[in-house]
Amino acid sequence: MNPKYYSLPEEKQRRILNAGFHVFAKDSYKKSSMQEIADKAGISKSLLFHYFKNKKELYLFLFDSCCAITVKKMEEGGTYEQKDLFASIDEGTKVKMALMKEYPDMAVFAIRAFYEDDPEVSGDVKQSMERYLSIHARRKLEEADPEEFKDGIDLKMMYKEMYWASHGYLFELLQQGKIDFEKMEEDYKKLLAFWKSVYLRKDEDE
Repeated sequence: MNPKYYSLPEEKQRRILNAGFHVFAKDSYKKSSMQEIADKAGISKSLLFHYFKNKKELYLFLFDSCCAITVKKMEEGGTYEQKDLFASIDEGTKVKMALMKEYPDMAVFAIRAFYEDDPEVSGDVKQSMERYLSIHARRKLEEADPEEFKDGIDLKMMYKEMYWASHGYLFELLQQGKIDFEKMEEDYKKLLAFWKSVYLRKDEDE
């Protein structure tokens, strides 16, 4: 919690947030500057340092904000209420795609931050990601009915495989320099259909 930032009017909070997303989405953590973020937000650099003591604090705040916004939207959309694991993944993907279209700078920043290798922030980013994801992932796995899946499927490993595949795909997009959100949505639909055909028992009996 940053009391100085949250004491600002909501419109000014949003400007700083979007400025940070925009600048860090364009380049690495090391190459991005607080001056550029301040300029984009329409404030002085000294004022930006008043709200955030250094670049690291702002960067991690932005990443936490990405995670918090995503979780909130998924809760509002009923993603976590889905009992079926793949239905939950499908609904979650729809929410994330909508967010990426609504906040493209936030989406690209989140992807870039996940793969950021600067030791000053990389470990904290991974911890933040795990903190937000582990609770919901664990709950969905606990709710999953093993009888719905093919014999011998390790559900935890299955979930990890899907997680790794998803982030590998995002990394590939990041290397291309431009994200086509419509193609991304279509590719995720294909991935989900593939996973269901591989893991679900009902497909085996059809």
